[in-house]
Amino acid sequence: MNLTQKEKSLLKELKGQEQLCIDKYTRHSQCAVDPQLKGLFSMIADHEQKHFDTLTQMENGTVPSVNNQPEALPTFSSTYSTVETEDKKNDCYLCTDVLSTEKHASSLYDTCVFEFNDTGARDVLNHIQKEEQNHGKMIYDYMSVNNMYN
Repeated sequence: MNLTQKEKSLLKELKGQEQLCIDKYTRHSQCAVDPQLKGLFSMIADHEQKHFDTLTQMENGTVPSVNNQPEALPTFSSTYSTVETEDKKNDCYLCTDVLSTEKHASSLYDTCVFEFNDTGARDVLNHIQKEEQNHGKMIYDYMSVNNMYN
């Protein structure tokens, strides 16, 4: 795949966003109180690393194949009640932060899907965007079951 200058620039921006996601999820996993949330953040950090690696392959001219199997979303049990404890406030803040980051990442991918000439590249970017949306759904589900999302 031959990339235009604009496509190269967009891939660089996407990689920066993915690196930010990796860093946030890794750090937030260390700061989270609830073990379920620690595990969720670690799992998503691994997914974000795969996205980063995919974008690197694209930068190098390769359009990787994507696994179109639907990703199984985890289920969560309630850790927190309606009472606002410091632990709940901490975990809620971390979730709100990464949910906002996922919204931005998904939006960025949406724009890039329309900017790439290669159909295979657009399919890969669209696939990653769907995974970013699933990350947001997982975070939302965790927040919802723990009385953090109103």
